[in-house]
Amino acid sequence: MIDPQSYPRRILLAVTGLSPQVVTETLYALTVAQTPPFSPTEIHLLTTAEGARMARTALLHPDGGQFHALLADWPQVGTPHFDESCIHVITGPDGMPLSDIRTPEQNAAAADAITARVAELTADENSALHVSIAGGRKTMGFYLGYAFSLFARPQDRLSHVLVSAPFESHPEFFYPPRSPRRLATRDGGHIDTADAEVTLADIPFVRLRHGLPEVLLKGMATFSETVAALQKSFAPPQLEIDWKNRRVVCGGTPVTMPRQIFAWYAWHAHRRANLDDPFIHWRDIDPNDFLDIYAKVAGKCSAAYEKIAQQLPGDMEQFFQQKNAKANRALITALGHAASPYLITATGKRPYSRHGLALPRQAIRWVT
Repeated sequence: MIDPQSYPRRILLAVTGLSPQVVTETLYALTVAQTPPFSPTEIHLLTTAEGARMARTALLHPDGGQFHALLADWPQVGTPHFDESCIHVITGPDGMPLSDIRTPEQNAAAADAITARVAELTADENSALHVSIAGGRKTMGFYLGYAFSLFARPQDRLSHVLVSAPFESHPEFFYPPRSPRRLATRDGGHIDTADAEVTLADIPFVRLRHGLPEVLLKGMATFSETVAALQKSFAPPQLEIDWKNRRVVCGGTPVTMPRQIFAWYAWHAHRRANLDDPFIHWRDIDPNDFLDIYAKVAGKCSAAYEKIAQQLPGDMEQFFQQKNAKANRALITALGHAASPYLITATGKRPYSRHGLALPRQAIRWVT
């Protein structure tokens, strides 16, 4: 089992609203209350403008900031990096900080901001991410959990902090201090922080990262784009060979390929559409079959066509392997796990393996 604590960069990410206590409560639960501990090296918050103001005042203020108090009370927490630069305010469609998240447009902006932040933090292979969905509006917690499921790796974890009553709703309770304190209640009574219980509920989730294209894993993806890309990985395959635009379209997603690779893939698609058994060994290839298709793409009188025509049938084995690999690489880059049904696959054992497209022939459409 992977130990998140073994990673040099350990990140706690949370959404907060008007209750910044979830940060210190979660940090306490991770480092003091649970065994084995997870000690973050940095903390990041996603919140609204009002939530950021409250986090700065309650957690980071030089006079009584509860984050600093927690570190002083419990040295085993360590010294995670957490300052105002780590508080990320969600902006609306107009680029202005959101004071709250209520309208559909504001919710869409929050979803995109959360997804982009999770994608960014999980792009570092030397990091382990722990996400808390305890704070903020319910929609924020939902989006964070959903985005985490889309991007999480084996070393990443998801949780919700649980605080016993009546401390969970007390505005002055941020964590159990080393020296117990007495807190006044609204009804004029008192409660003792020694009685507080702070635990972490580990939330199981489905990791869907393998279904995302590399371009979304590496870039800043919107929530809707990421979900749409994943949905395509579960849809029935539909391959379109677009002769006019010299492109391959898989399940509605265009795949960029150089002209020669496009022609090579179209040759495989032509075999799949017209033969009961489209798989072929490189020794059995008639170069003219491919050249006929390449002529439609590059032009029979072009220098590019002449170069390939002179090269074949030279080292057909190397040519065959290279073109298969390049076509598959372009598909995986564009589609991620959704590329699976469109890949040029092998059947049989080496050195007698044959290659071709395995998707149903009825899934192939030609656009002229």
